Amino acid sequence: MKSTFFALIAATVLLTTAADTGAQGAPAQSDKPASSSVAVSDTAWSVAEIRKIDADAGKLTLKHGPIKNLDMPGMTMVFQVKAGIALDKFKVGDKLNFRATSEGGKYWVSEIETQK
Repeated sequence: MKSTFFALIAATVLLTTAADTGAQGAPAQSDKPASSSVAVSDTAWSVAEIRKIDADAGKLTLKHGPIKNLDMPGMTMVFQVKAGIALDKFKVGDKLNFRATSEGGKYWVSEIETQK
C-alpha cells in the first residue's frame, strides 16, 4: 500500500513538472505581463474610436477593440492620458491606433495616433 501511495505521489510530481515546461523542456512562458505595469515597447497597438475628450482632466472615453497586452475585450471605457500627449489635435469620432497600459489600478493611453 505504501509503495502505491508513493508511486502516485511521484507520478503527480512528474506530471506537474511536465505541465510547467514547454515541449523543449524550458519553463512555459505566459502571454500576460509579469506585473501590472507594462513597458510601452511591450504593448501592442489597439484600435478605437473617440467618444469623449476631457482635455482638462487628461482623459479620453474610447470605444476600443481588444487590448491584447491587458487581456481586455472590446468595450467603451475611460482612459487616463500620459503626459505629453496633446489632446487638442483629436476630435470626437476620430478613429485611432493606441497603446494602453495599466498602472496603479488605472488604465492609461501611452501612445496614440489617428488612423490613416
